[in-house]
Amino acid sequence: MSEILMPKLSDAMEEATILRWLKQPGDSVAKGEPLVEVETDKATMVYEAEFDGVLSEIVVDEGETAALGAVIARTGGQTAPAAAAEAPRPAARAEAANGDEIEFREAVRRALDEELERDESVIFFGEDVAIAGGVFAATTGLYDKYGPARVFDTPISELAMTGAAFGAAVTGKRPVLEIMFGDFLALSMDSLINQATKYWFLSEERQSVPLVIRSVVGAGGRFGAIHSQMPVSWLMGIPGLKIVAPSNPADARGLLKAAIRDDNPVIFFEHKRLYGVKGWAGGDEPIPLGSAAVVREGTDITLVSAMKGVHDALVAADTLAASGISAEVIDLRTLRPLDIGTILRSLEKTNRVAVVEEGPLTGGWAGEVLSLVTEQGLGDIDDAWRIATANTPIPYSPPLEDAFLPGPERIVAEVLSRR
Repeated sequence: MSEILMPKLSDAMEEATILRWLKQPGDSVAKGEPLVEVETDKATMVYEAEFDGVLSEIVVDEGETAALGAVIARTGGQTAPAAAAEAPRPAARAEAANGDEIEFREAVRRALDEELERDESVIFFGEDVAIAGGVFAATTGLYDKYGPARVFDTPISELAMTGAAFGAAVTGKRPVLEIMFGDFLALSMDSLINQATKYWFLSEERQSVPLVIRSVVGAGGRFGAIHSQMPVSWLMGIPGLKIVAPSNPADARGLLKAAIRDDNPVIFFEHKRLYGVKGWAGGDEPIPLGSAAVVREGTDITLVSAMKGVHDALVAADTLAASGISAEVIDLRTLRPLDIGTILRSLEKTNRVAVVEEGPLTGGWAGEVLSLVTEQGLGDIDDAWRIATANTPIPYSPPLEDAFLPGPERIVAEVLSRR
């Protein structure tokens, strides 16, 4: 039996309150799964499990307060292998068998570390990213290595943070800002959209804005309607902005390095259900933005997605293969700019395409993909459609949330229904 201690989630924290246990005694817990909601002096944060096992005892009940380092729960032995199988399937990478394997969150941390070390103009800041190491434990150790001048915590004001990042970017720095949840990007919109993305144009191409905003997005973790959104559609129509959406550790590392080196504002989305996914660590070089990847070859239908949707599409492709349908799976990796060329080349083989988007059907990026495919590849299309979420807020109830998302079962059902 081992103990779970109250973590240090902010630099001023001395105690915190347990708001809600996301697991109960007897429940299996996989490393990286949301375990408990904790209210600190600065914010409400989600503490993720650091183990695979079984939650055996809750010591501090909901509504009670505990000091930093106090025992809040205890765990039992290891779970059966089936518990770990609930994690999303990593995208296919042949190199994984021959290289270093790391978690998605470690890939993000490694990219930040490598860029901070490579370029002294790179700085990193946000809410509880320094001493606490991030609410999803993706930035631990960076503060200790680089100090408060280059890795630091900020007050709770997304607009102020984004304004500071914009100011830093136009005065010689390469800031990387973490907005804890993508839902809060709405608070950053003025500095991001009306300032950062327009400055190259307004300065007559004399001043670039090398700014990166990292943000956690996506549903499936029981975070509710205001902490589970996929705000890509809010940003797709903004000239001057790039949007990156990796699905696996190698791409997370390579694409984040490329984003930090890019001279344009870049939004870097990290799906919260991917942080515990393991895969190849990737190479040391950046992966060019705007380049999609074919992660599974096929001949009968092309499935196009990004982030966790890629894993869902791969699982669906396995199931479809049992029915005699060969599905090709494309990981877009970057949503703006879109790599339409890779999709068109696949469509020449398959003549059918389904775009899987975790986000509302109306106004989503899947519609943009289909528009471009229709404009440029109409002669190759026998069937084309979107698989997205309903135009409703995201439910908190686990069964409702699962049914709401376009998972593998729905992908398979829709493909078979249009056979």
